[in-house]
Amino acid sequence: MNVVVDLNRCQGYAQCAFLAPQVFEMHGEEALLYSPVVPEDQYERVAEAAAACPVQAILVGEEAGADAGQR
Repeated sequence: MNVVVDLNRCQGYAQCAFLAPQVFEMHGEEALLYSPVVPEDQYERVAEAAAACPVQAILVGEEAGADAGQR
């Protein structure tokens, strides 16, 4: 599974870092760091994190893979 975060949309609410700390990490108060390739054992947590994002800044799965290839 791939994940992409729209960092222009991200507001630093940190719900993703709380729900999937092995994939998402807050650096300071507003900067988000994340791993674009999700380990298999983290799929469910990342899906929950994407659903919990208040601004829907997280894309997962095939949608994220297609978007990542264009960057």
